Amino acid sequence: MKKIVLASNNKHKIQEFKSILKNYDILTLEDIGFFQEIEENGDSFYENAFIKAKAVHDFLVSKGMDYDVIADDSGLCVNALDGQPGIYSARYAGNHNDQDNRNKLRFELREKSDRSAYFQCQIVLYRMDESVESVVGKTNGVILLEERGKKDFGYDCIFYSNDLGKTFGEASEAEKDSVSHRGRAIQELIKIL
Repeated sequence: MKKIVLASNNKHKIQEFKSILKNYDILTLEDIGFFQEIEENGDSFYENAFIKAKAVHDFLVSKGMDYDVIADDSGLCVNALDGQPGIYSARYAGNHNDQDNRNKLRFELREKSDRSAYFQCQIVLYRMDESVESVVGKTNGVILLEERGKKDFGYDCIFYSNDLGKTFGEASEAEKDSVSHRGRAIQELIKIL
């Protein structure tokens, strides 16, 4: 089974990649002994995913390991806010607190009639031969001003999925994975692997 390094230690993300990429042995950063902090200072989902993938690729080369690397960056883009919070989704309110981020977003949208939004995931595949490919996945919905369902992950309880007819917070993991931006991007990734 071919081994691929996923440039992440996020348990939720690792589980999602492993559940879809069943024909690959997915290694985490911990598995390869990578414990450095990667500064994501790009201006786009692509740039941030590329920064992570290249940092891990360079580490693998320095250790004499021969694996391809996949990295992703994702976030929520709200049309009435010109795509914000976008790449700043995890720290929209200035910290990494999901409730604060949701509160700020709902405040920003309180007088907007258009609350349409989408989650976007960009995956970069950085091969050992230094060739780079990328894919995108999106899922569309609307931001609700009230929270519905589980409140333990990001914007899920205020993102009403057009595909599911409910918020991601009300959906099961299987339902969410079937229409999620990351799930769709991974399906595109399979085509280029």
